Amino acid sequence: MDTLAFVNQELESKRTSIQRLKFMMFGPKTESTAAVCGKAPYQDPPKPSQAGSSEAPTDQNQEPQQPTEQRPKEKAPGHGRNGARNYPDADRVKVTRTGMESGAPCPECPNGKVYLQSEPATLVRVKGVAPFAARVYELERWRCNLCGEVFTAPAPDGVGSEKYDETVAAMLGMLRYGSGLPMHRIEKLQQGFRIPLPVSTQWEILLEAAGLLLPAHEELARQAAQGEVIHNDDTTMRILGGTTNRKEGRKGTYTTAILSNHGEHRIALYITGHNHAGENLEVVLRHRAEGLGAPIQMSDALAANSVGEAGELNTILAHCLAHARRRFVEVEERFPDEVRHLLESLKAVYTNDARAKKEGMDPPTRLAFHQQGSGPVMKALETWLRDQIEERKVEPNSGLGQAITYMRKHWKELTLFLREPMAPLDNSICERVIKRAIMHRKNSLFYKTETGARTGDAFMSLIHTAELNGAQPFDYLVALQRNHALVEENPGEWMPWNYLDTLAGLALAS
Repeated sequence: MDTLAFVNQELESKRTSIQRLKFMMFGPKTESTAAVCGKAPYQDPPKPSQAGSSEAPTDQNQEPQQPTEQRPKEKAPGHGRNGARNYPDADRVKVTRTGMESGAPCPECPNGKVYLQSEPATLVRVKGVAPFAARVYELERWRCNLCGEVFTAPAPDGVGSEKYDETVAAMLGMLRYGSGLPMHRIEKLQQGFRIPLPVSTQWEILLEAAGLLLPAHEELARQAAQGEVIHNDDTTMRILGGTTNRKEGRKGTYTTAILSNHGEHRIALYITGHNHAGENLEVVLRHRAEGLGAPIQMSDALAANSVGEAGELNTILAHCLAHARRRFVEVEERFPDEVRHLLESLKAVYTNDARAKKEGMDPPTRLAFHQQGSGPVMKALETWLRDQIEERKVEPNSGLGQAITYMRKHWKELTLFLREPMAPLDNSICERVIKRAIMHRKNSLFYKTETGARTGDAFMSLIHTAELNGAQPFDYLVALQRNHALVEENPGEWMPWNYLDTLAGLALAS
């Protein structure tokens, strides 16, 4: 009997793994309830009843009622054609119509008069340019035929003394660490435009710029430590040349993504090395100001992300509901009814959370809303999960049993959103942040040196934080380099959300 149970357990594990592989390769693009379980079977509406008759009389001349048509689904933001307002940084050219003035007679009708409209018609024209453009200044030289002295024309104002200015480093950072484009591809692209930019030159430019960006990067980490809600996750990342701070017995290297919600701002940090996500978070939290309460830490339930692996972290731990849900999605093929029940229950919770976001509820109001609307759903789900195991409706070692056991084990952390005002439901936002590091790994495969990893971390952190706060990453990187001395003196005034105000103040002072 023990052998039979062991064989069944192994077969179940293999089937689950194969199902997971099939779902990843050939399954739907999303894990929505409809995509995983299919649409719910249609049920006929109950027929109206009459006293003394099991069926209501029907009018032969009356047309049968058609099912109510569903409303067309609204398009998600960002879809559709881009109008002129979607190009805020484009060059604006005003074009006037000759022969027109306010109150002049209309050219088409004898009695009308024309007046200038407040909104002009717009035409958008886009042209392609090289990422890096070069300009060659040919300075006249004059030579004395007697003494041999050579007189060279001075360079125009604003040319600068450096061959590569701050915009080159900013564009390289955007291409390399913002879009994941390897250096050799950038070199090949520039060769097509006949403006060479070798890989060695690119690295020298990026390394110098990273030194100038260091004060702002360190300030981001310090402010991230003050956040109320902090997400963390990690992914594997190879450093070809190895690292100097290698931990005993640990060969792997990882990139940790930390997303901190600090007031109205969101801060993204990338840290590459031998440390796991929890250990890197512990290093960041050392900068947390004394007197602040413990932040909410959202992660999946891996030990490497939490207190047990990271040491003494003073955090309120929350676990990702989407990770627990995914364990049920993976066994849907063998347990369709049970999986549908759980997904429909969680769907109601996520619907409530989406409504709270759409209506802009503050944290206390959101908490009360979830306690009233989602609390009963989660309590009923907890009872259902317990009954599946205790009433022996599910084999504990099966795929469904293991998913239920996981969810029950971490129930307290998974339902923190019912007790803490700002607790999120899942860690999906941090997984979106870490995709930037994954994109770099897929395109470049590795960092060559530890210095290269630190350079990538700095650029990714600044670029992604700027995007999260609605700033233009390219302009932000340029501003940090051009004002690096001021940034070093007071980095708090040069964050993505306030650097424009600082620049405006400098312009007024000058």
